[in-house]
Amino acid sequence: MDHARAAISNLFSGEPTSYTRFSIARQTDGDNSHVEMNLAADEEEGGEIGRPEHLHASMPPPRRNGKNLCFVIMAAALLLLIGFLIGYLSYRGRMQRVNRCLDGSGNCEMTPTASYFSDDGTEEEEVPGPRILYWPELRKMLSSKLSTAHLEANLRQREGKNSFEAGKAEDESTASHVHDQFTSFRMDDVWNDEHYVRLQDKGSSRNQVFIIEDGQEEELESPDAYVAYSKSGTVTGKPIYVNYGRKEDFQKIRNLGVSMNGAIIIFRAGKITLAEKVANARKEGAVGVLMYLGPSNDRKADSYVPFAHAHLGTGDPFTPGFPSFNHTQFPPVESSGLPQIPVQTISREAAARLFGKMDGDKCLEEWRADIMGCKVTVSGSSKMTVKLTVNNVMVDRKILNIFGVIKGFEEPDRYVVLGAQRDSWGPGAAKAGVGTAILLELARVISDMVKNDDYKPRRSIIFASWSAGEYGAVGATEWLEGYSTTLHAKAFTYINLDTAVLGSTDIKISASPLLYSLLETTMKRVKDPANDSRFLDSRFGGDWIKKVIPLDLDNAAFPFLAYSGIPVVSFGFYDEGDEYAFLGTTEDTLANLKRKTVNLYPLMRTAAEVAGQIALRMTHDHELFLDFDRYSDELLSFQEKLWHFNGDVKELGLTLNWLYFARGDFQRAADALRRDIENSDRENRIVRRALNDRMMKVEYDFLSPYLSPKDAPFRHIFFGRGSHTLKSLLENLEQLAANKTSVDVNELKEQMALATWTIKGAANALVGDIWNTDNEI
Repeated sequence: MDHARAAISNLFSGEPTSYTRFSIARQTDGDNSHVEMNLAADEEEGGEIGRPEHLHASMPPPRRNGKNLCFVIMAAALLLLIGFLIGYLSYRGRMQRVNRCLDGSGNCEMTPTASYFSDDGTEEEEVPGPRILYWPELRKMLSSKLSTAHLEANLRQREGKNSFEAGKAEDESTASHVHDQFTSFRMDDVWNDEHYVRLQDKGSSRNQVFIIEDGQEEELESPDAYVAYSKSGTVTGKPIYVNYGRKEDFQKIRNLGVSMNGAIIIFRAGKITLAEKVANARKEGAVGVLMYLGPSNDRKADSYVPFAHAHLGTGDPFTPGFPSFNHTQFPPVESSGLPQIPVQTISREAAARLFGKMDGDKCLEEWRADIMGCKVTVSGSSKMTVKLTVNNVMVDRKILNIFGVIKGFEEPDRYVVLGAQRDSWGPGAAKAGVGTAILLELARVISDMVKNDDYKPRRSIIFASWSAGEYGAVGATEWLEGYSTTLHAKAFTYINLDTAVLGSTDIKISASPLLYSLLETTMKRVKDPANDSRFLDSRFGGDWIKKVIPLDLDNAAFPFLAYSGIPVVSFGFYDEGDEYAFLGTTEDTLANLKRKTVNLYPLMRTAAEVAGQIALRMTHDHELFLDFDRYSDELLSFQEKLWHFNGDVKELGLTLNWLYFARGDFQRAADALRRDIENSDRENRIVRRALNDRMMKVEYDFLSPYLSPKDAPFRHIFFGRGSHTLKSLLENLEQLAANKTSVDVNELKEQMALATWTIKGAANALVGDIWNTDNEI
């Protein structure tokens, strides 16, 4: 090489002013054989990098002749040929390895070694680069490591214990166990969050339900269970049965001409949450509420009384919109979602005896299938009433949320959260045990993949164990409230593991539209435990998205989506038509869960695999697996429902066109982002992060910015609660079509304006830069 340089120097006046340095530099993607050409002209004056001083002193005088020129040309050609062959052979070898990896015919370790020449001309071997795990191998690794034996051991931690009530000894003991497990998995960090909350407990004496006839009181039931956040006191009223307590059920009672003012309303469980049933009853003027469990194939279930809560919201109802940390002091305030009337649950047997006393002539045939027959109340001449006494008391308790984190190697400040409720009023095998067992198993397996199998997630994974979930996702909501200014910008998915197994024949799914595509892809790759020759997606037999059910208030994923604007997924196995009757009762034991559920532990393993694949895919890929185009479909579907009311709105001098324009803006913004992604350099971390951030904000931008999170915490226009939602706007338009004088025009105008500008704002945020926004509106 020195001879060649000398020859070139001789050719051009004796002094080499520049030369091309060849090196085989290891690239960050694992390719160790890239040929790099650097022009080293005048980098420094003298010294090691620039022109060596001794070289000038030893240079022979320039000689220009044909022999030297021929030698130089041959040397240059030889060098170019060598460089080309090295580059070609290394490229060919690398592509063969990649092809073998992609088609599954070879291993994907991608840990080649390469040789290079040092400055003194000796050949040295480069140290192998880190192993690169591709998605198919990563998916198989997760599946192979999940263990039914570990899941069973985790679930058996709850055996022989009667209660895990939030803030009490067994809940704290379980919290300590989860903390110790996270620590033993050698996670990057493990910590606790303390919250001081107001909960409601049973009083010193049991609540009671009486039947009063001819001035005589007969105790109907004195259950051990209670309803948290019920108003304490005694009320008396005539009984009225209102099926599931939905708005349409109350409308049918009104159509019968039955007054519900001052009555005690009776419901059966199901369809909507107890808190929603109570809120509907209170609007009708009811003074009290009773609820019993629906039918079950297990006759023993007729004597069970479920625990529940009646807060129409989530979190501590005495610090609405604010976190319950020990250093915060707020003036006395109560959530507007508290029921303000006594509420109690009763057994199905007690409800049957009560219905036997009801002699009214008002009848609804469509409700006859239930135990009450078709009569809905007592006759006009009957003196029978129901007396309800509730003795609940308020208590202050400290609760603990336990966290463990596996930090990402590229973007540790972006994370997916997997969470499970830990507390339960009874043994809680299905309510809290299954989710906690899956959480611990996923923490163990993914930690092992990182520590022992060279898996390096790009983004972080947080494992969360919540307390006070029975009271309405109190632990999860307080955490969200405590970090509300940052979580929406950092947490891009929440995976809820609660009640993941309540049966074996069917699957129920609730999710943000952003995660539909990922869910579909996942279910096509996870084997069905009921039939190992098929995948989970075969259970749906078609378009599974049409079977996605809305999140309810009792789901811990609800506040993540509706309050914080974080995409969520919640799923589980169940038996349609044969609900798990023990849920929320003192009979929710491991023995009953195993008796009710075929292949309990294989089902838990499958649920863990689904959740694990979602978490790993979201932290493995360069691009976040968030399908923002789905919201274009959701908005188009909403627009199609609005078309029916164009004429009614025009009669008021208004127009729906602005809503349509905003929907079009969002569609164009989504198309623009998709083009930006397709045309971008996905290997550029800065560009990739900026594009991912735009996708992450989609869910958050559907939170109405025109409302206070304190007064209207669930601000999501698709999944929230309140007059700002698209559902509420649609209901008002339906009412307008039915009776034009029944709608407040100003309220309708405001609803339309807020919906329009929220959608328009989401479109602008999706575009990214304000100079690219469409300002037609």
